[in-house]
Amino acid sequence: MSLTYIDGLPAHVLFVHAVVVLVPMTALAAVVCAVQPRYARRMGLVLPLLGLLTLGLVPVTTHAGEWLESRVGSDPLVRRHTELGDGLLPWAIGLFAVSLAVWWLGRRPAERAEPATSGSWAGAARWKSPAVLRVTATVLAVVVSVGAVVDVYRIGESGAKAAWHDNYDKSATSRHG
Repeated sequence: MSLTYIDGLPAHVLFVHAVVVLVPMTALAAVVCAVQPRYARRMGLVLPLLGLLTLGLVPVTTHAGEWLESRVGSDPLVRRHTELGDGLLPWAIGLFAVSLAVWWLGRRPAERAEPATSGSWAGAARWKSPAVLRVTATVLAVVVSVGAVVDVYRIGESGAKAAWHDNYDKSATSRHG
């Protein structure tokens, strides 16, 4: 077994299923935990570890895909899929970072914001407010999660088109009837 070939199959076709499940699952967990910090506390280290696992699988899957690409015929659909696949890593990094931030914020005890005083520290105190941090984390979690899930969808659709575009008979009738 290697990271390119597993039990007679190209590893990419196996790894891609993990990425297709883990990216949306991590995205959903990050958003739910950002909106409800009590869930972040309940999940504990599972949230950032899920983000780390997702992040780790993306380059492994991409590497296996590049290995597979070098062994299939030149096809514009395969090239398009590869180009799209190369764009997932930044989203996975963002998803990990958001998961880590949401986990960290969920660990913080509930604090009361200090009343802002006049002077140069008033703006800084406002940005340290738990409510501002939570809203910021939630917005970032939603944006990164939506971007990552949409990217996975686009990559998956292009991969399915590349794999299946000429590999089945569209006019075949059912053999069971």
